[in-house]
Amino acid sequence: MKQVGVDDIVAVLREAAVRIGDCVDYLGRLDGEIGDGDHGYTMARGFTAMVRALNEIETQTTDLTSLFSLCASSFLDSVGATTGPLYASGLLRAGRYAEGRSSLDADEALMLLVAIGDGIGDRGKAIAGDKTMMDVWLAVGQTIKASRQNSLPLEQTLTDIKSVARHAVESTRSMMAVRGRASRLGERSLGHIDPGAASAAIIVECFADILSQRIL
Repeated sequence: MKQVGVDDIVAVLREAAVRIGDCVDYLGRLDGEIGDGDHGYTMARGFTAMVRALNEIETQTTDLTSLFSLCASSFLDSVGATTGPLYASGLLRAGRYAEGRSSLDADEALMLLVAIGDGIGDRGKAIAGDKTMMDVWLAVGQTIKASRQNSLPLEQTLTDIKSVARHAVESTRSMMAVRGRASRLGERSLGHIDPGAASAAIIVECFADILSQRIL
């Protein structure tokens, strides 16, 4: 079984920072429709801080738990409000899953996404249908668990989670927000994509794309 190591996860995070940076305006427009319009800037600031921190480490002597802990602290330090603690919790959960190892089997590495979603969910308490980033994280997590249970090929699972993430983003359009600033709009939040779901899908797609390039 091919291994996913620290260098691979760093590559995922660097690419996520680039793509989120490219989507700042798009995410901001989505957030402007149902929130305060700063989600793109907030996510870009958090990922920029992570990349800055990653530039200071020696990947050959860093384990995955330490890596995710560093990412969590740098993200939290740069992003306040709700998003910072949520993603910090998710990253810390991923680090705990890695259990101090420097690499994981490829199918185990997929469970890092499940761990991130679990950490975010436990912190924020959102459930499927609440019109939040958890609509993506839960759908992706369920897909990964089902793929492992059915022993599906890694290539198929990586393709599937990208498709599921995109579908989950679009599904938030028909949901009424019940959490956060958007919940104040009530039925007026219908017809709009949740920006947190959109940024979560970008992260998932980066994970799938980079792993496909590096280990398949």
